[in-house]
Amino acid sequence: DAEVSTRKKTFAEVQTERLDQAERTVLIKCPSKLNEKKLLQYLSSHGNVRSHFFFENRGISALIEFSEKSSIASLQDAVGIPSASEYHVVPFKSRLFTFTLKKPVSQYVEETPLHLSPQCHIPVKDLIEKLCLADSVSSQMYILLNEYQLTEENIKLRFLACSLVQDFARAYFPDSTVKPFGSSVNTFGKLGSDVDMFLDFRDTGKHATKLKKGPFEMEYQMKRLPSERLATQRILSVIGDCLDNFGPGCVNVQKILNARCPLVKFSHQPTGFQCDLSVSNSIAIRSSELLYIYGCLDSRVRALVFTIRCWARVHGLTNSAPGTWITNFSLTMMVMFFLQQRSPPIIPTLDQLKELADEKDKHIIGGYDCSFVSDLRKIKPTKNTETLDVLLGEFFEYFGNFDFRKNSINLRK
Repeated sequence: DAEVSTRKKTFAEVQTERLDQAERTVLIKCPSKLNEKKLLQYLSSHGNVRSHFFFENRGISALIEFSEKSSIASLQDAVGIPSASEYHVVPFKSRLFTFTLKKPVSQYVEETPLHLSPQCHIPVKDLIEKLCLADSVSSQMYILLNEYQLTEENIKLRFLACSLVQDFARAYFPDSTVKPFGSSVNTFGKLGSDVDMFLDFRDTGKHATKLKKGPFEMEYQMKRLPSERLATQRILSVIGDCLDNFGPGCVNVQKILNARCPLVKFSHQPTGFQCDLSVSNSIAIRSSELLYIYGCLDSRVRALVFTIRCWARVHGLTNSAPGTWITNFSLTMMVMFFLQQRSPPIIPTLDQLKELADEKDKHIIGGYDCSFVSDLRKIKPTKNTETLDVLLGEFFEYFGNFDFRKNSINLRK
């Protein structure tokens, strides 16, 4: 089962694999009438195409993953600079291309229409029709999950958006990486949600083998600033300007540098995502991994979370605009806590995951121990067999009687 084989990988393995995939990927804007075979034939002259799909986003686009990174360099060498009579182009050679047909269309067009991968969930009306055909509440909850969760194609697009931003960051910081965090990677992402990404310099230090032996040592001369916050603001300010001035399809760039967590917001038109870029956020990545583990342990976990979040949205309890409402993250935490309280528990507590951790799982962040096991095979499956419909009812019962004035929820114990 392909689903299980991807599920059993550790969070770090999945991230590494996807980041690598994204670096071998290009995005091509295509004409509305296109011969798929001819396009792939042309691209194959630059190297083996490992996978591809088409999607609709202000016209038709194709995401093309090559087997080798060198194929992209070969393609870039063969591609022309746009001739612009009324505009002047910024000569930044990215991995975004436009494919056009020179000859009259008729001989290129094939009979078979392109298969387009949907990048947003189905309209509510269609969803309700599907739900009405289900034979149980549990089945309905799984249908909701299947319709709203991120698809394989959408995840590839999210990692590509990060990889394209990384190309700019690497012009200044060659060892840096740009990685997604939060709902794009924690298995709880919904189609249409924003992409949270962060600029990571942690790999920069990994290559350093400081000369310890011998009578001398060498280190880089680097700009020194009074605080990490100021360094973060300066870096984001420059990357934000780059995206704004040179990034094809990067629009509405806003630098929000005085926020508690400084960030750059922008719309990435080629992939269709709203993006938030911040700098190294260790805690956010750890919580993404923790949710990834919980999401992989039992299929009921994600189905229950998606249902509760959908219920909250329909009743106006959550809102995409910032304000005093409860967030999806808080609702997700409530579901996790509830599942830990079942008898027998459906998911383990954080302390139990910490007990299973070994040396490589050690993470101390800001003086806090954030260690927990990363290998899913070490976690025993639950013996709890409650059905989803029962769990849904029990969730409302549990929190309906929960005294929030006296008690709080804590996933640790």
